[in-house]
Amino acid sequence: MLAHARTGLDALGAGLGDDFIAGLDTLANITGRVIVSGMGKSGHVGRKIAATLASTGTPAFFVHAAEASHGDLGMISPGDAVLAISNSGETPELAVLLSYTRRYNIPLVAITSRAKSTLAEAADVCLLLPDVGEACPLGLAPTTSTTLTIALGDAIAVALLERRGFTADNFKVFHPGGQLGRKLYKVEDLMHTGDELPLVQPATPMSEVVLVMTKKTFGVAGVVDEAGRLIGIVTDGDLRRHIGGDLFKMSAGDIMTKAPKTTTRSILAAEAMRRMNEWKITSVFVVENEKAVGIIRMHDILRAGAV
Repeated sequence: MLAHARTGLDALGAGLGDDFIAGLDTLANITGRVIVSGMGKSGHVGRKIAATLASTGTPAFFVHAAEASHGDLGMISPGDAVLAISNSGETPELAVLLSYTRRYNIPLVAITSRAKSTLAEAADVCLLLPDVGEACPLGLAPTTSTTLTIALGDAIAVALLERRGFTADNFKVFHPGGQLGRKLYKVEDLMHTGDELPLVQPATPMSEVVLVMTKKTFGVAGVVDEAGRLIGIVTDGDLRRHIGGDLFKMSAGDIMTKAPKTTTRSILAAEAMRRMNEWKITSVFVVENEKAVGIIRMHDILRAGAV
């Protein structure tokens, strides 16, 4: 079964050419949505293709071929395009939909395995599946054909994604929930800002610095100059290294670590986590124009499930 599917996929990839490009042009140049339709297993595959298109920046939804003639044709508007799926190309329930697209000049892209079928001949663009037969021992159950259709639908979605310049930021908008959404968190989504920031000045006595570090709970204090630029950092380690001396007679500027490690708000939280691991620190200040605008901890990233 799997070897048969692999043979089919190889043939599908080798056969993609001008028709595939024409299909992409058709779907990319519409002002409306891609309406995917099919019956039976083709319908199930069509729902998946519509969902993939929609989640990757191509507005799309599925219209059941049998329901189209009972009012759902009203869901198809000028400016839309129809992506019709039928392995045989002779699915009776698609007839009304085909007629509707021809009557109202709605672009029709077909996915079928028969070039001389009713669907193929009616379509503006026909994407042919390779004739490799089904993996089913009887040669009847849709197996290889559905695998190839899904793969072709994914290829269409990815190619349109690239044409639109769809980015990870766009992807996050459509996937705010679940693991995919969490992995796309940026530092700015999770960082602490405003009054939460543990900031002191170089002249701040260490007795006050310790209070700030204790109250803010980050285990660090950022040292900023009069212009608000982050010029150093005081950590728990710095406190331990000076605990035997006259710690409370010193100021933040006396013991701070200069030029601390920092990050920016726009990088992925997972990347900030990787950098903190590399630097062997548990929190990092977020800077913009040399000024501290936030702070993020490993714990914040782990709690959000962003890695």
